[in-house]
Amino acid sequence: MSTAALQRRTLWLAGFVLLCWVVLGVDAIVPGSFAQFGVQPRSVDGLRGVLFAPFLHGNAAHLASNSVPLLALGALVLIADARRFVAVTAWVVVSSGLGAWLLGPSQSVHIGASGVVFGYLGFLLSHGWFARRLGMMLLSIVVAGVWGGLVFGVLPGAPGVSWQSHAGGFIGGVAAARYFARRPAVRRKPAAVRQSR
Repeated sequence: MSTAALQRRTLWLAGFVLLCWVVLGVDAIVPGSFAQFGVQPRSVDGLRGVLFAPFLHGNAAHLASNSVPLLALGALVLIADARRFVAVTAWVVVSSGLGAWLLGPSQSVHIGASGVVFGYLGFLLSHGWFARRLGMMLLSIVVAGVWGGLVFGVLPGAPGVSWQSHAGGFIGGVAAARYFARRPAVRRKPAAVRQSR
């Protein structure tokens, strides 16, 4: 992958986090709350939250607690498989949202990017195993040592924390690692040069 392409994907990651902060700022100014656009379990209207929820946060502390692991684990996903970064992100966004939509209690609303964080974690922990490459296995071990304790966030625990989106994201990340490990990245061939005669 070219340096320019890697830089673009890095900017997408930074842009994702920046957009979350912009949305939080606008939400503080505009009357009402954007939380209504979060995932609402087993509601047809609540399905829109699958796409919107990762950008919505209750307050600055909520977003700050997601921003650091989102940037750190997102950067490691870029290192592990930069070509698939956007696809992996889309995969875990959808899986975390569906996890909340299917498993969340009725009349609840699920917001936040923590499902994406757990999706990245699941991808990184399993990518080395499925890819069968030494470098990726070492990366998985490092991630397990530094961030492995987060795995317990997929279990029911503190009230107000969406373990359902955490579990959905984590399972989606593992599934993405397995899927993409079986599908080698297609490298673009340089365009053929034609000469006029």
